[in-house]
Amino acid sequence: MTPFSWQRAVIKVGSALISPNGDGCSAEYLLSIAKFITVSRQQGKDIIVVSSGSIAAGRSSIKTGLQASIAEKQAMAAIGQTQMMANWARFFDFPCAQILLTLDDLHDRRRYVNVKNTLRELLANNALPIVNENDTVAVDEIKVGDNDNLAAHTALVAQADTLIICTDVDGLFDADPRQKPNAKLLSNVKTITSQIRALAGGAGTADGTGGMITKLQAAQKCAESGVQTLLVNGKQSSVFDLLAQGLCPGTLFDAAPTKRSARHQWLSHTVKSKGTLTLDLGAYMAVTEKGASLLAVGISAISGNFKSNDAVDITYQGCIVAKGISLYSHTELQSIKGLNSNRIEDVLGFSHGEEAVHRDDLVLIKALIP
Repeated sequence: MTPFSWQRAVIKVGSALISPNGDGCSAEYLLSIAKFITVSRQQGKDIIVVSSGSIAAGRSSIKTGLQASIAEKQAMAAIGQTQMMANWARFFDFPCAQILLTLDDLHDRRRYVNVKNTLRELLANNALPIVNENDTVAVDEIKVGDNDNLAAHTALVAQADTLIICTDVDGLFDADPRQKPNAKLLSNVKTITSQIRALAGGAGTADGTGGMITKLQAAQKCAESGVQTLLVNGKQSSVFDLLAQGLCPGTLFDAAPTKRSARHQWLSHTVKSKGTLTLDLGAYMAVTEKGASLLAVGISAISGNFKSNDAVDITYQGCIVAKGISLYSHTELQSIKGLNSNRIEDVLGFSHGEEAVHRDDLVLIKALIP
C-alpha cells in the first residue's frame, strides 16, 4: 500500500454506494465513509463530499418505462436530492450544506469564484459541503462521467490537495479483473500515459454515469493542477481505516509539480472554449517557446462564434497547444488577423489592446483524455 498525506480532500461517492439496489438511499456502505469523514475532521482536516445518487434515490417515486426520459430523470433527481441529503445528514452531529452545480456554474469566472468563496465559508464554519450536479435543470449534464469530472472540478475550485474517488472496484488494474483473475492492482501511477488510458473500460451501473475512463479523466485534471487522486473500493469498510492511517489501499495517482495560478487552473480545465485560433509558425514559437502574448499578426485562421472575453483554443497544425481569453470577437479577429497591432484601431475604429490573447490570460496545455 502506498502512503500519502493530505490536508483538504474532496471525496466522491458514486451511485453504487448511495443506492446499491438502484432504488432509494441506503446506509449499507455509507457508515464507514461517514466515520472516516468524522475522524478526518477531528484531525483538523477539511472534507468536501461530491455525492451521486439523487436519481436513484427518487426512482421509485416516478412512474417510468424501462428507459427513463430526461424529464423523468430530472423529476427523480428533484425528489431524490432531499432524500439523499437526509441520508447523509443522519450520520453527523454537524451541519451538512447542499451545493448543486452545473458545469456552467464553473465555466463562468464570476460564478466560479462565488463557489470557491462559499466552500471556504462553509469549511470555516465547520459545515460539511455536499456537492452534486443539478440534475433537475442540467439536461446536457446527465451523461457519462458527470460526477467524476465534477469532483475533479470541485477539488480545483476548493483548492484541495487530494481527490478520493470511492467506487465499487479495488482500483486500477493492469487488465480487467473480471476477465483475468490474475490481473495486478496498480498501487501507484506516476503519470497517466496512453498505456494507462488503454486500461480503462466503459460505464458502470445503470444508475451511475461513470466508468473507469471518467475516473482517469478526473485524475488527469487533478494531477496537472497539483492534486493527487486516490481510487478506492468504497464497499470495503477496512479501506477507510487504512485511509485514516495515511495508507492508500487502492490506486494513488501522483500529482504533478505545478506553478499554475488558480486562474490558469480554471482556464485550463474548467472554462469552455467557444472557438479556435490557428497560429502560423512564428506565433507558435513565440507563444510556446518564449511565453509571449498572441498577436493578431500571428493568427492564420479563425473558427467558431465567440465574443470578446470568451475562451478559445489555440492550435498549430491541427493540435491544441494553448487556451486563452480572446480580447476580440470572432468577427473583429477576422478583420485584423495577419495585421500588425498598430493597424488594429485603423481597421476596427477602436482597440481593446495590442494583443489578441494576453499572456496573463493564456495557458499552455497538454492533450487531455478525449
